[in-house]
Amino acid sequence: MFRPVLLFLLFFAVSCSQQVEDDFNDVRFELTDQNGESFIFPDDLKGAPALVGFIYTYCPDICSFITANIKKAYEGVENRGNTQFILITFDPQRDTPEILKRYAGAFEMDRPPFRFLTGEPEVIEEMMLRMRVRQQVSYEKELDDGELLYFLNHSDKIMLLNSRAQLVIEYGGSMTPVNLIIEDLNKL
Repeated sequence: MFRPVLLFLLFFAVSCSQQVEDDFNDVRFELTDQNGESFIFPDDLKGAPALVGFIYTYCPDICSFITANIKKAYEGVENRGNTQFILITFDPQRDTPEILKRYAGAFEMDRPPFRFLTGEPEVIEEMMLRMRVRQQVSYEKELDDGELLYFLNHSDKIMLLNSRAQLVIEYGGSMTPVNLIIEDLNKL
């Protein structure tokens, strides 16, 4: 008689806990934020949950939606002071700290707790492979002044990490209803 009740309670407890999808504690990436300050991923994330999006500032479409969704999640989360909001570029050639700062300012996100991160191209490439963020050139043209204009097809992704820098949930960055992200963030 008690056995089915115990099994049910055990099943319920396991199903309600946040399952870890990936653990980023096996890597270390040295990055730079929009203010030129050093940021070590994932070490600097530990101690607080983090919402992490992947963008590039020259994106003509979904990156602005990803950025706006991160801001909306910030505005809706219950415990803002205990959450980090991170956006990482996968186009470090163009997305310098200065460019990221200007981009952050356009979204009124050029202040804590928002961090816009870039790094050396090799570091960003290795990080994107580890985070399973794919990108490829979709259009490329050399302009009259010799500047190279290009656009990227890329993954549409926001990740929710727990306070131990472990991936809990991966979202479609531009299409997931923000209230779902906020709900999950409030559970951490």
